[in-house]
Amino acid sequence: MTRLRDGVVTEVVDQIAVEEPLTLRVNGVDTATTMRTPGHDIELALGWLVAEGVARAASDVVGAIACDESTVEVRRSAGVTPPTPRLTLTSSACGICGADSIAEVVRRRGPGQGRGGITISPSIVAQLPYRLRAGQSAFDRTGGLHAAGLFTLDGDPVCIREDVGRHNAVDKVVGWALQQEALPASQWLLQVSARASFELTQKAIMAGIPMLAAVSAPSTLAVDLAKESGLTLIGFSRNESFNCYSGIERITLAQAGAPRVAQPR
Repeated sequence: MTRLRDGVVTEVVDQIAVEEPLTLRVNGVDTATTMRTPGHDIELALGWLVAEGVARAASDVVGAIACDESTVEVRRSAGVTPPTPRLTLTSSACGICGADSIAEVVRRRGPGQGRGGITISPSIVAQLPYRLRAGQSAFDRTGGLHAAGLFTLDGDPVCIREDVGRHNAVDKVVGWALQQEALPASQWLLQVSARASFELTQKAIMAGIPMLAAVSAPSTLAVDLAKESGLTLIGFSRNESFNCYSGIERITLAQAGAPRVAQPR
């Protein structure tokens, strides 16, 4: 690589984030192909099935193996409805591209995935981006990866994964939780390094996670979906501040002092 900096030209070796296709095969049927960063591929496949409403517990999957470097085979349990094949390539930038309506996500979620009466300290929420960043070892080398992390209510990291696709990173941590027989993940928080898009909000809801926090902005559809589903949705979580767009009742505002209403400029 040729680098130009301060008028100086140098030849240097740079590490670049890997992006390669992964095909998910369910009971022998090629179901979806996505662009991802290799690693934790089985978790990615399992997390995708959770988001699709196919897998709700570890018992819904008989087994999962990596057939080769570009294919994961998952065997679903008898009686589990197969996913709808997605025959077009999914890019690393987008999981479902808003194709699913809010009503469809709520239908997929089904019964028995309540959120529980958890409360979260605002100081913990404000620290999550820093704690996620501390676990991004691949980003330190490449600067080109998104991250998603599950955290306890005290802000301790439980599982952190990286990928070129923000939705893939979330699928990986959700797939890990499925393997741990920990779904619905009602006692963990999800912090992501990207914006709070519709597809990330959907994935958090399908996994039974009570709060999604993002370092960037949410979309309008993500906010609507969070409100409809009872998800606490945080955006612009950085520099020890954040915006709450849904589910403010889970944030212990008493610890943040009396709320003040700012006058519009």
